[in-house]
Amino acid sequence: MIRQINLRIKIMDTDEIMKLERIGMLSNRLLNTLKPAQDKRGMYNAEIRIYDYCELLSIIRNLMKLCIIALDNDSAEVPPTVLNQNIDVGLILGVTLQLFPIDEFELINEISYLCKDLKDEGNADSNS
Repeated sequence: MIRQINLRIKIMDTDEIMKLERIGMLSNRLLNTLKPAQDKRGMYNAEIRIYDYCELLSIIRNLMKLCIIALDNDSAEVPPTVLNQNIDVGLILGVTLQLFPIDEFELINEISYLCKDLKDEGNADSNS
């Protein structure tokens, strides 16, 4: 009986180690959205991809126009002094989608499966 318990503990430890190694592998592959900043202050950088300076200018202008409208609820319009008053919401949403941490959510999903497996194994061992 004691030998069976020791064997279960060894198997459980091996399974847990394998799962931790898997989490480490997944983390290396999937933690991509934030990159550590070079200044070592605990800050991170998030990257957006753009074609050129014109697209960057367009993103900044559209974000500023959107903020103007958000700040001025009464008039809710871009001031007439701004030549192009249209807001390219699609452009802003496209930038937002680039910042969305899809890979990190995949990692969370994988970790949840591994944790469920550990919990299920623990319940199966306690029922034996």
